[in-house]
Amino acid sequence: MRQTRTALFRFIRRYVGDEQDAWDLLQDSYAAAWINIRRYDPTRPFEAWIRTIALNKCRDWSRRRFVRRLIRGGVELSSPEALAVPDGAGSGDERMEAGRRLARLNEEMSRLPPHLKAPLLLTAIEGRSQADTAGILGVSVKTVETRVARARRKLSHALRRDRPAGPIPE
Repeated sequence: MRQTRTALFRFIRRYVGDEQDAWDLLQDSYAAAWINIRRYDPTRPFEAWIRTIALNKCRDWSRRRFVRRLIRGGVELSSPEALAVPDGAGSGDERMEAGRRLARLNEEMSRLPPHLKAPLLLTAIEGRSQADTAGILGVSVKTVETRVARARRKLSHALRRDRPAGPIPE
């Protein structure tokens, strides 16, 4: 747990968009791993095995959340919290704007369909290779490549909607 907890929490947090839900899912993932430890194949990396469990927990969470939203008439159960911005980010206004943009990005990432969200998080955010990601997700490398491209297009489109008119800052 000590070796995988931080990276696994970040992955889950980005997947679900809510810190408290992420902590709960992290605990569920480790509990499921402990219960099923006899199924672990020591020839495979432990991190890939626990990440697959966490991904399945995230997918289950998303399905349950979707059903709850349907029952409640589409009302959001929770909104993603803005992540803290490092102190060296410039003036207060710059830090606030950077925090707003980061919160918006996390919000849009949490809205991606699960089949696009997982490969994007694993490759772009976690820095995993497409081959590793394909192994974790049980799909082909080409499928990972296609899904990451689609996820990036969706995010780009969603974030562009909120941009003010005028030149785009770099």
